[in-house]
Amino acid sequence: MRAYKRFLNYAKVNTESADGTGKSPSTDCQWDLAKLLVEELKTLGMKDAKVSEFGVVTAVLPATPGCEAAPALGFLAHMDTAPAFSGAGVVPIVHENYDGGDVVLPKEGRVIRLADFPEMATLKGRTLITADGSTLLGADDKAGVAEVMTLCEELINSGAPHGKLCVAFTPDEEIGEGPNHFDVPAFGAKYAYTVDGSKEGGIEYENFNAASAKVEITGVSVHPGEAKDTMENALLIAMELNAKLPPEEIPARTEGYQGFFHLDEMNGTVAFAKMDYIIRDHDMERFTQRKALMEQVVQEVQAAHPKAKLELTLRDSYYNMVGQLKDCMHLIENAREAARMAGVEPTTTAIRGGTDGARLSFKGLPCPNLGTGGYNFHGPYECVTVEGMDTVVAILRNIVALYAKTEA
Repeated sequence: MRAYKRFLNYAKVNTESADGTGKSPSTDCQWDLAKLLVEELKTLGMKDAKVSEFGVVTAVLPATPGCEAAPALGFLAHMDTAPAFSGAGVVPIVHENYDGGDVVLPKEGRVIRLADFPEMATLKGRTLITADGSTLLGADDKAGVAEVMTLCEELINSGAPHGKLCVAFTPDEEIGEGPNHFDVPAFGAKYAYTVDGSKEGGIEYENFNAASAKVEITGVSVHPGEAKDTMENALLIAMELNAKLPPEEIPARTEGYQGFFHLDEMNGTVAFAKMDYIIRDHDMERFTQRKALMEQVVQEVQAAHPKAKLELTLRDSYYNMVGQLKDCMHLIENAREAARMAGVEPTTTAIRGGTDGARLSFKGLPCPNLGTGGYNFHGPYECVTVEGMDTVVAILRNIVALYAKTEA
């Protein structure tokens, strides 16, 4: 079965994760896809296919005769979709022979406009898959799941030489909790790749350092008619706090290696307000400075409003994996060669985000990231192409073939 056909099935299963539930997986719906994947792995003939008590799906394909000395190689993708936009009731739409222009989606008046997403022009002539405009598509990262599953099927059916192959499908990557309960020694791989990037042929081994910052503001609420010199409006204090952060250092005005402060959520009343930020930077020194600035701003606003109460909770989420991969650059070189073998010129960019692989690299499993062939993630304009997914499977197959010729 081609990868896109699997993807069309997976996309219809809601796996939206949710922050702050205190459980793993964070949402019960992720179990639905996990159980489906375990049964599919068993049907393909994968060994030891199972799902852990924390929703991590794993399976093994033993080495073919003569390749037992090759390093055990892992491939991972995540099952959950981003809570930033609804993942419930996804209706995938297949657009054959895409004309390279704007794509009108049937729901909610949404259009994938070339002016907003210029890279769409490069997909002209391909078979495009989108959602209907009312949900995200889930190519991030069900396209990766489908590609890894298809790789397993092709290796089993072809009998092509390969070393030991370990696969995993994880929950809760989108909320930064995917590796929380990932057992690296039990997984059994010496090296691994996450398949969780964008354009096919993309190879990523640098990512943001990341932290979350939660600010809780307790104001003083009184009747507005009697508020003079007494009221402390928590909402206005929140606005004041945000205004003290650098206005140009937000996601909409940064790119490349530029870091940012991102106000992800804010809600409240006069009496109480809550602000959730994410803080990002590739450089550790600048990352540390950003966290210090957030602390300074909270202190300044607290000093200006002594009758109110401000509480800041800062928590590191993950770190840039580049340092963990410096002694394993063969992972990058082999991925580049594999892409060229598949007819694609590889591209290397710094991830403006993170992957499970970043945290796994710090847990002792070197794990760069590969593209899935998807675009415009985390919203209703998300898409993937049939041809791009086929190419990714070919790249994965080539990586396996290259490592089959080496010894651990």
